[in-house]
Amino acid sequence: MEAKDSNGTTLAEGDSVKLTKDLKVKGSSATLKRGTVVKNIRLTDDAEEIEGRVDRTVMVLKTMYLQKV
Repeated sequence: MEAKDSNGTTLAEGDSVKLTKDLKVKGSSATLKRGTVVKNIRLTDDAEEIEGRVDRTVMVLKTMYLQKV
């Protein structure tokens, strides 16, 4: 199972990605802005999701809103 970003580029453990769209965080009033860089990502069991640390919080992000840096 390969995780791919919005452009079809394969993602690997430890890659850096940036957001291509403003995303609202569920359960919070926070919004992640477009262009935010998430470093040192981790892959999950789901090919459409990755884990990354944003502002000291680990979040699961959909790969359709990410672009490899």
